[in-house]
Amino acid sequence: MTRPRSAIVIGSGFGGLALAIRLQSAGIATTVVEGRDGPGGRAYVWRDQGHVFDAGPTVITDPDSLRELWALSGQDMARDVTLLPVSPFYRLLWADGRQFDYVGDSAGLEAQIAAFDPADVEGYHRFHDYAEAVYREGYLRLGTVPFLDFRQMLQAAPALVRLEAYRSVHSLVARFIRDPHLRQAFSFHTLLVGGNPFSTSAIYALIHALERRGGVWFAQGGTNRLVAGMVALFERLGGTLRLNAPVARIETEGARATGVALASGERIAADMVASNADVMHSYRDLLAGTRRGRTKAAILGRQRWSMSLFVVHFGLDRIPEGLAHHTVLFGPRYRELVNEIFRGPALPEDFSLYLHSPSVTDPSLAPPGMSTHYALAPVPHLGRAAVDWAAEGPAYADRILAALEERVIPGLHDHLRVRRIFTPADFAGELNAHHGSAFSVEPILAQSAWFRPHNRDRTFRNLYIVGAGTHPGAGIPGVVGSAKATAGVMLSDAGIGR
Repeated sequence: MTRPRSAIVIGSGFGGLALAIRLQSAGIATTVVEGRDGPGGRAYVWRDQGHVFDAGPTVITDPDSLRELWALSGQDMARDVTLLPVSPFYRLLWADGRQFDYVGDSAGLEAQIAAFDPADVEGYHRFHDYAEAVYREGYLRLGTVPFLDFRQMLQAAPALVRLEAYRSVHSLVARFIRDPHLRQAFSFHTLLVGGNPFSTSAIYALIHALERRGGVWFAQGGTNRLVAGMVALFERLGGTLRLNAPVARIETEGARATGVALASGERIAADMVASNADVMHSYRDLLAGTRRGRTKAAILGRQRWSMSLFVVHFGLDRIPEGLAHHTVLFGPRYRELVNEIFRGPALPEDFSLYLHSPSVTDPSLAPPGMSTHYALAPVPHLGRAAVDWAAEGPAYADRILAALEERVIPGLHDHLRVRRIFTPADFAGELNAHHGSAFSVEPILAQSAWFRPHNRDRTFRNLYIVGAGTHPGAGIPGVVGSAKATAGVMLSDAGIGR
């Protein structure tokens, strides 16, 4: 009897779990090995005094891409996960006191725009038409194409030129919309996937169409419940999840990967190996003993990496009034601040913040009468600004909480009962993220599609990459899309037409 084909997936982030589900659904015996004591990767969870803190992504768009994972085996995602709608999608607040509720319905959104500049309503319509065009081309048609061959890039080039992919998102928005506040409102989304609005390709305007089409959602119980649901599905299909099993190296023989060696010394063999670990960690560390690992790590070291994040998780003994689930608090500067975040050479004096207040949608994430939150500030990665976060972190957290108290949560300090910080040094140390980057390789045009690390390695032909570091990029839809692209290659290589 022929031995069943087997695969190992290193890392249990969204990309790794989505890939594992696709492989297991297709009949490949799949083992996920995870170094931490719980699944999720960046979507880890902490619990403290009854507060549930999601450590990673909290914005869920394109829920159909997730439902598809269950549908592969004829199951319904609702069995494991309940998604709750979020409205407004985001509340945007500026230092001058202006507010914009980024809602999903056309009439409500246009009324918000008109309150800033009635002339920009028509400009918004033209921007939305553009976002729809790049959604169809960049997301539906190219989002799960693995781009292993440069000819695929050449075939896509005419459409990318027609859509002016060489322009930045902000410059594209500015063509249609003139109010400076609204230009920020329709360009900040690239920061959610690690991109600078002033240098990220205009293709990423598709995020707006993605949100308008599919809405913005939150998993009941926290994003960690989506992770748990994916694990439940994977294990029902017969897959194996190994926790507390850090990988020391990917084992190779000739031009093939043969399995992995764990830090414990245990070796696990497999026909195929896929890494959802940080892409630099995968090549520099897990393939350290190979020429390919050293060569690719040197190439990656010359690429531009996305910014990092400084996160303050906190719990309050009360429920603040008037908060939205997602709030963006812009600082006094926009372009200048963003450029300093991506270029360094130091931590900027000011900041913009994203405040996540999940108790607004799901009160179960805090004890009765209390609330759970986190605030994050985009900051330079460790390669751009050598900040001693052990020394600077507590004071930086104090400044962030003070800003929140002044602008949106009066009396915050009087009601603070739980506080925890996560710094760029933690991204580097706990997640093996190169430079502490929160989103891997920066999504500029010269590092997208074929120019991004490939979904299959070119030397070890049965070694694959999944997650934010490969095509199409970061964000939940991005890494779930990368799993679809990578699974397509793996199943084709295995002779399975699924």
